Amino acid sequence: MLRRYALIAALIVVGLTTVQAQADRRVALVIGNSQYHEIPALKNPDKDAEDVSNTFRLAGFDVFVAKDLTKLQFEKEFRNYLAAADGADLAIVYYSGHGFQIGGENFLIPVDASLKAAADIEVQAVKLDDVLQQLRAKSKIQVIILDACRNNPFPRKDYWLRDQLIAAGGTGLAQVKSSLNTLIAFATEPGAVAYDGSGDLSPFSSAFSRRALAPNQEIRSVMAAVRRDVVETTKGAQVPWENSSLIDEVVLMRRASRPALPPVLEKTVPSGVGPVALDLPVPVDVDGGAVTISIERPPALGRLMLDGKPIATGQPIEGKDLPRLQMDVPKGADAEDQVDMLAYATHDEWGGGSQGILVFRVKNGDGTAGKQLVASLESEQKQQVVERGIHIAGAAEAIENHDVNVPVGVGPVPLKLDLPTKDPAVSVKLASYPATGTLSLPDRTLSPQSSLTADEVDKLRYEPQIGTVQPLIVGVEIRADNTPSKPATMKLSPSVDPCDQKAGEPLDLQGVVPGLLPNEIGAGAVDACQAAVKAYPDVARFHYELGRALLAAGKVDEAKKAIQKAADQGHVRAVFELGYLNATGTGMSANRKQANTFYAAASDKGDPYGMTSWGRALFNGYGVDRDTGKGLDLLLKAAAMGHTYAMNDLAAIFTEGRNGVPADPARAVAFLKAGVERQDMYSMNLLGRNYLAGTGVEKDPKAALSLFQKSMDLGQPYAPGSLARMYRDGVGVQQDLAEAQRLFELATDRGDQSAAYDRAALEMQRGDKADQAVAARYLAFAAALDLRNEIPDAKATLAKFGAKAKTAALKQMRGELKSKISADGSLDDQLVKTARAVWEQANPRRDLF
Repeated sequence: MLRRYALIAALIVVGLTTVQAQADRRVALVIGNSQYHEIPALKNPDKDAEDVSNTFRLAGFDVFVAKDLTKLQFEKEFRNYLAAADGADLAIVYYSGHGFQIGGENFLIPVDASLKAAADIEVQAVKLDDVLQQLRAKSKIQVIILDACRNNPFPRKDYWLRDQLIAAGGTGLAQVKSSLNTLIAFATEPGAVAYDGSGDLSPFSSAFSRRALAPNQEIRSVMAAVRRDVVETTKGAQVPWENSSLIDEVVLMRRASRPALPPVLEKTVPSGVGPVALDLPVPVDVDGGAVTISIERPPALGRLMLDGKPIATGQPIEGKDLPRLQMDVPKGADAEDQVDMLAYATHDEWGGGSQGILVFRVKNGDGTAGKQLVASLESEQKQQVVERGIHIAGAAEAIENHDVNVPVGVGPVPLKLDLPTKDPAVSVKLASYPATGTLSLPDRTLSPQSSLTADEVDKLRYEPQIGTVQPLIVGVEIRADNTPSKPATMKLSPSVDPCDQKAGEPLDLQGVVPGLLPNEIGAGAVDACQAAVKAYPDVARFHYELGRALLAAGKVDEAKKAIQKAADQGHVRAVFELGYLNATGTGMSANRKQANTFYAAASDKGDPYGMTSWGRALFNGYGVDRDTGKGLDLLLKAAAMGHTYAMNDLAAIFTEGRNGVPADPARAVAFLKAGVERQDMYSMNLLGRNYLAGTGVEKDPKAALSLFQKSMDLGQPYAPGSLARMYRDGVGVQQDLAEAQRLFELATDRGDQSAAYDRAALEMQRGDKADQAVAARYLAFAAALDLRNEIPDAKATLAKFGAKAKTAALKQMRGELKSKISADGSLDDQLVKTARAVWEQANPRRDLF
């Protein structure tokens, strides 16, 4: 009978319970730039960032917070944030610092910006539209909040914007057209100035942090309240503004729809013995607030008591008092057992609620049997208190000093805490939240104030923040009604998978590491990535990195399959790589048009490599109708993301002036310096040539020498040849033909066809002492490495050599080969083919971009 009654009660509760949604992925990047190097510092952005980041953390966001970012630091932080935002339901960027507009384009200003030259805006500032486009490619809903509408503090007023010099706006930011499901909020109206304010926080940030904490408020209501506060604070001098195209509701501070409560409990209550404790557990508010209780259906056989006073229907009591609730069944109840029910409701501070039911059997407490019943119930109650204390101690022991290895970039990882109790009275409150990353359950993301019931603890998950591998401490407090609580801590140790360490790629916006160039992928990468793919078959990144490792190992067919698998699973860099394979004919026939299809697809998803290759194709008309404007724009966007190859392409365009884009060597140098700052060895070699020739900068052979040397040390193929010419000609150094010879040969080994040609020329300059076979050898290398036919004289000069010298050179090179090569064709053809085979056998560096 009692079980049947409990089943009916359970069905009643299920009908009243709200079904919870899956936990959304929500990420926020909060930046505060105060300490500017070249312009006046701002008082509040650092503090604004700290306050706003705490607000988002309380709301359950994965929060990336950064202060006083240089341009390079911004690129790094933004890439990590974008990797976390990949597939997110909501992505937010909050920026406090300097910003201004040029030609209707808004720019955020890193702390190291000087903006003294016209090209500096392109390499020193951050274009807001680039940020927004990246967010659109990554997330379902985008929100950008800008407390950056201050006066332009830079003396220069005109800057390059694509192919035109444009005057900068004097004040404020320009209005931005938002795409679907985007909100862009400004601290003040377009063209107006926002203020730091007189307190520790700006008026806008202060109002935002306060209003955003309002639970279950849609963001447009939040921003309206922020506007009212700022207008009042600044006496109308500052009016916050936003553009919105949201079609979905955005709630920053979500609160659960119900406190956690066991829905149906059972109890035996004796009659005629006075008030009896019902031992109802304290309801757990998962968001950490206070809970009140109201009696919805009182028992029919007795009355409810609290501290000796009766409780009426609907009368609120505090949730913490629920364990002390008693029931008094008067003497004289029927001798037969009777079943009764108590229904009560919980209410949290934010309008959420849940229902609980106690089904109990009333038994006569008179006589010997009644006394035995009372004694048994008292014994059970004492035993329950003892057991509850044991449960709490056991739970603390299970959590204390628990060290969990948590891989980065594989989604939420179960912590497997395995609490030794499911007692509904036991709950776990977060006492210290991890500094980065997010704790979650399958149905919700937890905030620093959250609590869990005992049966939820084994579902607890943690997702570490990308870019962070420092160990983290999580503190909890284990509680149960009026039993003394116990604290416990556990350690979370984020770790990067060996596959990422051995084969991760630079600028991969779905990656988790700075990455390696293809030539830097070494032994063990294939095994590590095969293990990662086996462990995480649904993580597309590992399939792609396996493809990279296989390519580096020369297993092209296997690599293609892994890369295609990654692309099918949504890895954008893998889509680019398919384009590269088609463009170069790696493992297939070269197909430029098909390559462009892949490049365009990767570009549309914001991949810097894709933007560079597709931009290059459009600008030059490679396999597609030329579109100079779009091509230039894509190259600029890729450069803004830190892709140095785009910077080098732009430097070539601006050095020479191409396709209607005017030459501006100083603009070219700005991009080369930006590449050097990012340690790009190709930029170093190119900038060294500019210093050597005085192109866009004053001549400085010493600077050229230093750049060539550093570039060569990093493995750049052409830097040894650049340095060799300085020693050959005695420019900036004392002439040293022996050193020039060594460097030309090193460059040839790395694949520099011009260096091979110059090495042959150096040999011939010795006149009668020249070794004709050596000269023929290097002319053959020059022709073999000249895939773009940039040195037609190499073959022509080789043809003039006698058969004796060429035969000697051919014999020597064939002796260096480990496998035989066919002797088809003319002597010159055999020389060139053999030289190519010797070079490929040496396994030179592979640079795939």
